[in-house]
Amino acid sequence: MKNAYERFVRPLLFSLDAEVAHHLTIALLRTASYVDLALRALEMFQPQPKPKVLFGVRCPNPIGLAAGLDKNGVAIPVWAALGFGFIEIGTVTAKPQAGNPKPRIFRFPERQALVNRLGFNNDGADVIAERMHKLRESGRWPAVPVGINIGKSKATPLEEAADDYLYSFRRLREFADYIALNVSSPNTPGLRELQEPAALSQLLRAIRDENRKNPKPVLVKIAPDLSSNELEELMETCEQNGIAGIIATNTTLDHSSIPLARDQEGGLSGAPLREKSTALVSNIAARSTIPVVASGGIFDAQSAREKFDAGAQLLQLYTGYIYRGPSLLREIMENLS
Repeated sequence: MKNAYERFVRPLLFSLDAEVAHHLTIALLRTASYVDLALRALEMFQPQPKPKVLFGVRCPNPIGLAAGLDKNGVAIPVWAALGFGFIEIGTVTAKPQAGNPKPRIFRFPERQALVNRLGFNNDGADVIAERMHKLRESGRWPAVPVGINIGKSKATPLEEAADDYLYSFRRLREFADYIALNVSSPNTPGLRELQEPAALSQLLRAIRDENRKNPKPVLVKIAPDLSSNELEELMETCEQNGIAGIIATNTTLDHSSIPLARDQEGGLSGAPLREKSTALVSNIAARSTIPVVASGGIFDAQSAREKFDAGAQLLQLYTGYIYRGPSLLREIMENLS
């Protein structure tokens, strides 16, 4: 049965261009973040607490907001009010950037899917660090953990990637309960090459050395398109460098499940990613003790349970939340309980 969001709100949003609808939604949520009455009203969507502690971070429930929905961290109080157990903002880059040319988000409602080629459009680490500082000073900082997802600036050459990540890491670390390194977006040229052992080792060593000063858990977000050998090498590199967790997965370049999507470049997310993402979670859990945060194709309690059964410790929602709305969190938690 469709909920009120699916019956009334989603049709209105889906009547607009996908990116226009996204910006409108974020603008409304940003405003609501500073209205106490609105925040209290949104608490009706909160699930019952079911605390989970992972890599030293205590989440009131194991379902978080994935990076990408709130790239610039403008609506953090609202996500907490809606009941997310943790919130991940970003992807943030060292330099502000506009991202790729529009249009760059495409919906496939019949398959509950999205394709995006946004390209890390964000305000940059300096602006977002100042925004986080102001939010903390305002007294509206949430009681749930906040993760910050960082990536490489498009203008930065691949051989200088470590310094680029380090800049964002230094600027944002004090505001983060954990930092996620995005080395797997398909929408920044060459970025996925950072998943290769030599490049990843260089990046992780640089972050590890910097992280000794004021340690924060560091996670790595990976692609669902890795081969078995590539995954083996990546996990070995992460283990050698003390990575606290793996986020599995980012969007996929495999559009074969949606013929119409083959005409659009970018990463595919949503229901078609469900099986591929779950299989990767299972493979990681079978070969490593590094905790897994699962993302990809979570639309209901059954798909959430699949991720936990495969070995995930935490979940993140993105496309499923766009299609199902704010009641999805409570639906998942009630059925999992």
